[in-house]
Order: sequence, then C-alpha cells, then structure tokens
Amino acid sequence: MPTFRVKDAAGLLGVSDDTVRRWADSGRLATTTDAAGRVAVDGAELARFAEELARDATQPHPGDIVAASVRNRFTGLVTRVLKDTVMAQVEIQAGPHRVVSLMSREAADELGLEPGVLAVAAVKATNVSVEIPRAR
Repeated sequence: MPTFRVKDAAGLLGVSDDTVRRWADSGRLATTTDAAGRVAVDGAELARFAEELARDATQPHPGDIVAASVRNRFTGLVTRVLKDTVMAQVEIQAGPHRVVSLMSREAADELGLEPGVLAVAAVKATNVSVEIPRAR
C-alpha cells in the first residue's frame, strides 16, 4: 500500500501541510512513518479521509453561472474498486469531486487499482457544456 508524505497528502486534500499536521496531532488523521522515518499517511487512510472531507464539505450554491469550463484531468485517490469477472467500477476522490470510471477488470488489475492509490481520471467527452451565468 502506498504512503504519502505530509506535503503530498496536503496537496491531494487541497490544504496546507500545517493543516494535515494539526489533523494528525489531534488524532483526526492517522499517520505512520515511511522508510526514511518521516511522518506519512497510509494511502487507504488518506482515501477514507478525503471521502470524509468531501462528504462533510458544504458546497456553496454558485447562483447563476457567469462563466465555467470543466477541467478534463482529475488527480486524486482511488477510494473504491468493485470488480466482477469482466468489469470493474473505480471511484476516485479528486478534491471535492468524485469521479467514477467503468473499465475492464483486466485494466484495473494491470493498473494495480485499489483504495489509496494515486490516480488521474482523464475525461474525454463528445459533448462539453460551457455556461455563462447572468451578471448580478
């Protein structure tokens, strides 16, 4: 299972290194040590915590959209992998965004996808919506 240094965990969670350290010091986020003896976070624990943060986050209502475009690459942590004999469903928590991908089981196995693994969801769509909200 991969581990992430405090700096990397902070980047994936979208917070400062100090915030991650405070969460660890308060017991809210479990830590371990890496091979070099530095404080680290187990990948599965970080994935669980990312889901908790996203679930607890209040998403502000944007009101009328003035301008928007969706990025097509989401870096995050695998939080869940469901496999049957042919297909796999992979969930990635990328900041406040949950991305779900359906792929062959073979692809998921070859990529070594499991909770806590760092992954990038690259989204390609034939239809992309761009919205401009009314000015307030």
